Amino acid sequence: MNHPRIAVIGGGLTGLAAAWRLSDAGDVVVYEAGDRLGGQIHTIELAGRPVDVGADALLARQPEGERLARDLGFGDADLVSPATGQVHLWIDGRLRPLPQSTVMGVPTDVRGLVRSRVLTPGQLVRAAVEPLLPRRTVAGDRSVADLLGERFGRAVVERLVEPLLGGVYAGDPERLSAEATIGPVWAAAQQHRSLTFGLRAHRDHSAGDDRPVFVTLRGGLGRLVDRLADELGTRVRTRAPVHAVTAAGSRWQLELDGRVDAADAVVVATPAPVAASLLAATVPEAARELAGISTASVGVVALAYDPADAVDAPAGSGVLVPRSEGRLVKAITVSSRKWPHHAGDTFVVRASVGRVDDPSALALDDATLATRVDAEVRWALRLRRPARERRVIRWDGALSQYDVGHRARVDRIRFALEAAGARGLHVGGAALDGLGLSARARDAERLSHEVREDLAAPRARSTTGHSRGVGPEATRRPGTLPRS
Repeated sequence: MNHPRIAVIGGGLTGLAAAWRLSDAGDVVVYEAGDRLGGQIHTIELAGRPVDVGADALLARQPEGERLARDLGFGDADLVSPATGQVHLWIDGRLRPLPQSTVMGVPTDVRGLVRSRVLTPGQLVRAAVEPLLPRRTVAGDRSVADLLGERFGRAVVERLVEPLLGGVYAGDPERLSAEATIGPVWAAAQQHRSLTFGLRAHRDHSAGDDRPVFVTLRGGLGRLVDRLADELGTRVRTRAPVHAVTAAGSRWQLELDGRVDAADAVVVATPAPVAASLLAATVPEAARELAGISTASVGVVALAYDPADAVDAPAGSGVLVPRSEGRLVKAITVSSRKWPHHAGDTFVVRASVGRVDDPSALALDDATLATRVDAEVRWALRLRRPARERRVIRWDGALSQYDVGHRARVDRIRFALEAAGARGLHVGGAALDGLGLSARARDAERLSHEVREDLAAPRARSTTGHSRGVGPEATRRPGTLPRS
């Protein structure tokens, strides 16, 4: 019997990892419309060293990201933990320490707020009375600003929570879903009358976990993409845009430039607008929901300074900038402080720009944007001279917006696929279940498991061989690298 043919549309981390985990389940082909793999993973050379200018870390407390790295053969010598996690907030033109004992920016200890001097006395009093407020039951999802503004006051949202979410989603807290973007806070709101007490319990429960929050790869996360691409080899096709996916009996047809390919199973792991276009003719209900997921465009300016010009730089790994400060920069990562392998003869800094409702930074040409960002970074970090090297990377439509009702939207997408009888057609990617790389690795595990179940359903499940799927079929020891 011929091996089933599995088509994976999208060469970002989700698609590549899903394809790799499925590569022993059939004849896998990855279709990537562009000429570069990795999606939002991109490692460049800056001042003679590799620097990540997209995602720069794996969330270590979600195990799937590190598991993928180790399954691909990366070991302890490759994985690097942050040297420091201290972060500052740019408030009223000055740097203030991010208060200790916060959960996703939400305070759990008034004393830490007082010491940080992030809030005015009146704002402190408003935040401190949260435990005394009655609980208000609201059915369904709420925006981040609605939930936290009601409990702690607007200043906590604007000065603490929004800067953190701005770096991840580039979104508007008035629209972002509390359920989908601040999960621990949302859970505490459902389980406790007081968010302060609920999050304090969450914090105390996590206090014994001494694992690093993040890890990265020495030499850049691009190595993860390169390893996946090398393992998949000729099964990856770049500059191969798919224009539509349609049913053809018990199989699927992929419409490409000048030809049609057939597949027994299809994984769609593309940005939401692309996925909506692909599914428009086959599952229009799912396509309409996907089309309703908006995106934000962002940019990264990578800067290299002489270490002698950074002797006055404050300690810590970075700076978060509330939108109320009116700056181009929304976040500064001091890579040379955050990651031990970046310390040395160059002081490396990454600055992020762009929000869903503010395209002003990205409207500038590269030279102007780099100059203005360099000036803001130098002011914030007290650097003595301009950067000796600057690079601008633009990410158009890169960050999906998890607006209020996002989880319900994802449920409707999956229900539409099931109701349409679209067996063998699977949708994943950052538009649905998490923007971070560990969330993408988790999604790849889910997709590979679901595809295996679909392919095995009409016939007896094979009990021989090794599986790269994660789930009941997984037989390979983590950390070993199977042959394709």
